[in-house]
Amino acid sequence: MSNKFDTRNRWLRHRRVRKKVKGMSGRPRLSVFRSSKHIYAQLINDELGSTVASASSLELHSRRDKKILIAGQVGAAIATNAKKIGIKEIVFDRGGYKYHGRVKALAQSARDGGLIF
Repeated sequence: MSNKFDTRNRWLRHRRVRKKVKGMSGRPRLSVFRSSKHIYAQLINDELGSTVASASSLELHSRRDKKILIAGQVGAAIATNAKKIGIKEIVFDRGGYKYHGRVKALAQSARDGGLIF
């Protein structure tokens, strides 16, 4: 059961991190959002305020896998999408979540796919 203070505290952590992390055209920001069922990743150019590439667990067809495995697949998908448009270096924005579990699996898979943090 989620508490309204948990959501607020995550939002505050996310704002604190976002003061320092900026995505540029050469190094876009890899933003992660994690819900109870799905995980989403976006490459964002903050200079233009636009999404360059995205991937989510909604696009995957394997819903019976564990959430950590699905997060790894999303990380691999965002890495391949980034390679298609010529992006190698990114800035990682964990979205106020702990670097643990699904967020860590997504980041590690994106690194294995060739993205440099």
